[in-house]
Order: sequence, then structure tokens, then C-alpha cells
Amino acid sequence: MEREISEVSTPELVAEITALAGHLNAANARFLALIAELDRRKGWAEWGVKSCAHWLDWKCGIDLAAARERIRVARALANLPRIAAAGRLSYAKVRAMSRVADPGNESYLLNIALGGTASHVEDVVRGYRRALDAAELSREAVQQRDQNLFWHTEPDGSLVIRGRLPAEVGALFVRALQAAVDELPIPEDVSAETPSDDLHRARKRRVEALAALAECFLASGPKDLSGADRQQIVVHVDPETLQRGHSGRCELEHGPSIAAETARRLACDCNVVRIVENQKGEPLDVGRRTRSISPPIRRALNARDKGCRFPGCTFKRYVDGHHVRHWANGGETKLSNLVTLCRFHHRLVHEGGVQIQALDDGAFRFVKPGGASFEIRAPASPGWIELLAAHAEREVEIDPQTSVTRWTGEALDLDMAVGWLMRKAVCSTSVSADESS
Repeated sequence: MEREISEVSTPELVAEITALAGHLNAANARFLALIAELDRRKGWAEWGVKSCAHWLDWKCGIDLAAARERIRVARALANLPRIAAAGRLSYAKVRAMSRVADPGNESYLLNIALGGTASHVEDVVRGYRRALDAAELSREAVQQRDQNLFWHTEPDGSLVIRGRLPAEVGALFVRALQAAVDELPIPEDVSAETPSDDLHRARKRRVEALAALAECFLASGPKDLSGADRQQIVVHVDPETLQRGHSGRCELEHGPSIAAETARRLACDCNVVRIVENQKGEPLDVGRRTRSISPPIRRALNARDKGCRFPGCTFKRYVDGHHVRHWANGGETKLSNLVTLCRFHHRLVHEGGVQIQALDDGAFRFVKPGGASFEIRAPASPGWIELLAAHAEREVEIDPQTSVTRWTGEALDLDMAVGWLMRKAVCSTSVSADESS
């Protein structure tokens, strides 16, 4: 029978704390290994979430930033077998080492982590990164000399951009592009049949992010460049095609045709102009521009949904109002028939065949094409006793001394530690150069 904590002696208290720390470290090592495998399989994609980080936020209650960091660490450990197999190390130590560890210095960093505290490991990693940065300063003059940027248009009309940027300018560009990639509702990882598909989709995502950067600048630039008409997408679609998906005209203005369901998605939350044409396509009557969702209803929708309502999604910007029953099929533009979706999940609902059902209590149910509904309940977390039992079943041996550091109070020789790491880095660079020659 479990005793009250107040009845436990101080030596027993200390032993239990350190033992539980060992179990938590072992559980976290297993947790990271499982995350890495889920990420490798893209097992999170079957529920329509954008990334493994969003799945962890949804199913495990881990903040998105922390979830992304755990995925980074989990991926790094795939190439650090000694650190991954150690098991007894705290997440703080593993996370710090994963920033700089490679096969050449892994064993040395592991010895520091086993013998020192998390603060020691952080100090060594921080010092090593500063030393690496200092070694790169001599390249600045070459970068400034060789910088360039130019573009040309190919015969098919596509624009080819080539350039060479100094490191600081390149970092600004990459930061801005990555920020756009992170903010846009485009899946960070998408399932693909082959690695080449993944590469193609990643490149396409960067192009879309670059377009978003250009639009943002134009929108906030001089007045004569920020007109709303410059950011319009005009779609010509026949009423029968919009209502029932029948074959007919459905195309971008001065552009290619698009799927009827894509036009329905675009028409969910947009300005609509009715144009009556004759058989030759000449306009006979043009109605006034009407907004599908009025500003008062949009304010109420934003206040109610506060972002994308798709299970597991956290996007609050770049969202659309979706008609549960499309207005082209008689659905009313009222709050009970509207739900907010980010653009990725809006596409998933229309082009991906996911159905939304409005329930009597005002909630919404999301149903996949196969009939399975999206559940949003997170599984209950096991207690610490179950954690010990799980480790015993896996024959993970942990005692009060397993995770206690070997440090006895001596000062950390940071110069020696960083100097050794720099020598290993130079050796690794020399070996790589010899192998490539």
C-alpha cells in the first residue's frame, strides 16, 4: 500500500526522487524513439493534421514549439546511436548535445553528459558553437566579393532566379522564407510515394512561401501598389458546375481550368459577381459585387471559432469561412451553417472528401471518406506506478543511482572541452575533403 509522502523518510524521499528521475529519463528516451518512428512513417497524416508537431499538440498536449523541438531532437538521435542508447540521460542534456553532436564527437559529448550536469553540457555546447562561429569570420570578405542576384524568363514563361548572398543577408532571407513556410497553412510534411515526391513538394512549398513574402511587401508598400484588385483571383464557373459539379466552364481568368470542387472551395468565402453571358461568351448583364459572408457574421464567426476548427489544427490566421451546406446548393450564410477552416484543411474538406456534420449542440463532426469520424479526446496519461511497471516489463533496470551525475564539484575546464571539440571538427573536415578528392 502506498504511504503518504509526509511519512517517507528523507533518505527514502531522495532515493525515490532520483529513481523516478531515472524512469522519466528512460521513458523520455523511449518517447523520442517512438516519435522518430511515427515521424518517419508519417503516421500522423492519416488524421489530416499538418505535421507531427500538430499531432503531438493535439494528442499529447505538447505546445507546438516544444513539439517541434522534440521532433528535431528525435530526428537528430537517429544519427547519434550512442547518445540514443544511453537511456539514462535527461532530456535537457540530450537536447543540448543534439545541437552540435555528430559521429565524430558523439562519444566525447556523451562522457561530458554522463559525468556532468545539464548546465555543464549547455556551457560546453554554447562555447563550441561560439568557437565555430569565430572560425567562419574569415569568409566574410569572400562572401561580400562574390554576392550577386539575377533572374531571367524561360521560353515557357517561368522565372528562373539565381543568386549568391552573404551569410547575414542569406540568413535574413531564409528566416523570412521559413517564417512564411511556418505561418502558411501548408502541411510541413505530406505523405508521398517516393523521396523524390517529398523533395518536389518541399520545393513547391517554398515557392508558395516566396509568393506570400512578395504579396506582403506589395500590400504594405506604396499606395499605388497595394490595390485590392492586384490580389484578386477571378474564376469563371457555370452555375450548374458550381452547384452540382457537372461538366462545364470552370477556369481561372486568363488561366487554366480548375476542378469544380476547387471552385466551390474558393467560392465559400469570397466576393461573388453574377454575369449573364450569351452563347458567344459576351456579357449581357453584370450584377453588383456581393460578399458571401457579411462583416457582422464574420465577426461573430471569428469570435466563436477563434481559428481553424479542424481537429488538431492551431491556425488562427489565413483562415476561410466554410459553408457546411454550400450556398450554391441552398445553404444559408448564417452562423450555424458556417465553420472556420485554415486553407490547408479547407482544401482537405473539398478536394479531399472530408465531410462536416453540424450537430444539434452547435459542435461539428468531421468524417473521413471511409466513414471514420475524427475524435478529439486525448488518451489518459499513465501514472508513475504504471511507468515503473512498463519499465519492469521491458527489463529496463533503474535504481536511485542510475540518473545521478558523476560530478563531485570540480570546476569545468571549458577551454579544454571546446578545444578538443574544435580539433575533432578540423579532423572531420580534413577526412571529408580527402574522401571527396
